[in-house]
Amino acid sequence: MSLFKLTNGKLGSLIEKTFKLEKELQQLFESNLEELSGLEFVTTEFSIQNQRLDTLAFDEESNSFVIIEYKRSTNYSVLDQGVSYLNTLLKYKADFILEYQEKTGKLLRKNAVDWSQSKVVFVSPNFTSFQKQAVDFKDLNIELWEVKRFENNLLLINGINKSKNAPSIKTSVSEDNSELALVTKELKTYSEEDLLANKSDDMVELYEAYKQAIFQLIPDGNLVATKLYMAFKQNKRNIVDIEIQNKQLKLFLNAKFGEIEDPKQLARNVSTIGHYGNGDYEIKITDTQHLEYIMSLLKQVL
Repeated sequence: MSLFKLTNGKLGSLIEKTFKLEKELQQLFESNLEELSGLEFVTTEFSIQNQRLDTLAFDEESNSFVIIEYKRSTNYSVLDQGVSYLNTLLKYKADFILEYQEKTGKLLRKNAVDWSQSKVVFVSPNFTSFQKQAVDFKDLNIELWEVKRFENNLLLINGINKSKNAPSIKTSVSEDNSELALVTKELKTYSEEDLLANKSDDMVELYEAYKQAIFQLIPDGNLVATKLYMAFKQNKRNIVDIEIQNKQLKLFLNAKFGEIEDPKQLARNVSTIGHYGNGDYEIKITDTQHLEYIMSLLKQVL
């Protein structure tokens, strides 16, 4: 990706300001973690079992822990280190629960955490093609985020996406690799295909119609599969979520109740009851009759 600045009608390249120390990158992220990633900051430099984890965070959407590791060099194995961290997290769950409770002051029960969604994120200005290939498995919870800083305090964060034909990590597990075997057994990465599995053609077609309409409104958005719903995000923020059921879709608008004008009263207030998606508005959908009207409600969220 090339970035330019426009001055008096002429383009000029932005000058990159490199991070001199890993600690500098770490402090930037930890001070702005929610804005940068949507994650809850738990603690820094968490030591456990002869390992020191740079940043421990919690994903409130998936109810899972996220370990963030910062790197400036490229001479390390993201696969080996990532699997080792995931293995530690899964083996010593009580230690992570205790650390969360001590640092945040909030109660977190062990059975409230979705351990299958545990994740390791590597943050670095650059990753080699070998590193990107090493973790290119569709069901491996290790992510790579490239971060570059430019003049005028501009920051670019680029998450490295898995390739469309990424294989399953389970096919690469050897019997003598006990750490990887444990990780692949306990962890689960969800996909759009998982949530659409065993759904009727009518439901798949209905979901696709709303999906395309949503991306017409947020062309720069990205789609993230969770265990229970599809999340449509823009700048790390959930805009709308869709729960795919057997006979209907449930669409959740991420706004506080009272913020959206809904003269047809298609959306109901779910702020006081349990529900999966984000926001206080739920719309049950069985056809495309009100698609344009529903998109007008979504515009109010944007």
